[in-house]
Amino acid sequence: MDAGLSDAVLSVFVDLHKKGKIYRGIRMVNWDPQGKTALSDDEVIMKEIQSKLYYIQYKIEGTEDQFLTIATTRPETIMADVAICINPNDPRFTHLKGKKAIIPLINRAIPIIEDEYVDMDLARAASKSLLHTTSMITNLASNTSWRSSTS
Repeated sequence: MDAGLSDAVLSVFVDLHKKGKIYRGIRMVNWDPQGKTALSDDEVIMKEIQSKLYYIQYKIEGTEDQFLTIATTRPETIMADVAICINPNDPRFTHLKGKKAIIPLINRAIPIIEDEYVDMDLARAASKSLLHTTSMITNLASNTSWRSSTS
């Protein structure tokens, strides 16, 4: 997406958040591809399935040998990544605060941001963020310096 369109999307999300039209929920929106609409958690029949976990290495910008490994069950979403989120209280990742990571294959830099929502008890306590991730929407709406510091 070109910079103008990307800025327009961010502006709309921030505006909708300020107007109380969107909010930070517990999880991402459930999308019905057949009905082409969003569904509430009450409308979704959850079913646990076994799926493969892919480990992707994101190079840390400006380094030759530093990488951050992210585990995902949805490698097809990598191109839509807008940030990697670390818990600010996790000592394993303090050296990454304020840095950027490079998305594999497309070599686009994305910021490494902080949010206490990231579970430090997981084996790898970092998560990738897509534009529609609710915690990202809240960060964009509540932290105006985030947008200017990552542009």
